[in-house]
Amino acid sequence: MSSERLRKLKESEAGIPRHVAVIMDGNGRWAIERGLPRQEGHKAGMKSVREVVEGSIEAGVEVLTLFAFSLENWQRPAREVAFLMSLLQRYAVSEYRDLVEHGVEVHVVGDIERMGMAERAAIRKILNATRGGENLQLVVALSYGSRGEIVRAARRLAERAAANELDPAAIDEAAFAAELYTAPWPDPDLLIRTSGEYRISNFLLWQLAYTELYSTPVLWPEFTREHLFEAIIEYQSRERRFGRVLDS
Repeated sequence: MSSERLRKLKESEAGIPRHVAVIMDGNGRWAIERGLPRQEGHKAGMKSVREVVEGSIEAGVEVLTLFAFSLENWQRPAREVAFLMSLLQRYAVSEYRDLVEHGVEVHVVGDIERMGMAERAAIRKILNATRGGENLQLVVALSYGSRGEIVRAARRLAERAAANELDPAAIDEAAFAAELYTAPWPDPDLLIRTSGEYRISNFLLWQLAYTELYSTPVLWPEFTREHLFEAIIEYQSRERRFGRVLDS
């Protein structure tokens, strides 16, 4: 049954954000507050991934990007990193049928070569299984850092210029954006960060130039589709000017 919030956002004249990005924060804090190991927070957070994926489809969002594991996260204790990698493998096995059923096409962006063979095999499995999904593009940022992505794009342009494949004078914003991991999709309209933090944390620095930012104190394992709908309703109340001044 559709919730009141879902009905409200569907009826809004402001429209639905095409692309929603989420920094999923608060798993560890959620576990610590309950006297549990941090791993239990990461495990509990998987339920919220399902909630947000299904909620995005219900709302009519076209692209959902989730910040799952940053380049900086490799510096966490080896035991926690190993658990997160095993959780990724379990998710690929347990969720891919449900994702296919819901018409979700999964994409992964980031420095995947840093991951182990088992993790890369799990990623290939879910990418292949969901190819062709038409209801939602789910972009998962794994082993991802935006500064690294920007350096990678600059290097690729420099290599093309050095090989006389590209005139440096022709490099503009569109040419640069085409070299980013996220080139196939529009920039996010809305960024949601859970757990009440107000940091971008090296996530989509180029792409978030005109994105509406929304922070909620809700910890990620407690985040539901109703919280997603609430964020979209807040987004719909804002005036997006993209640096322009609208006529009064």
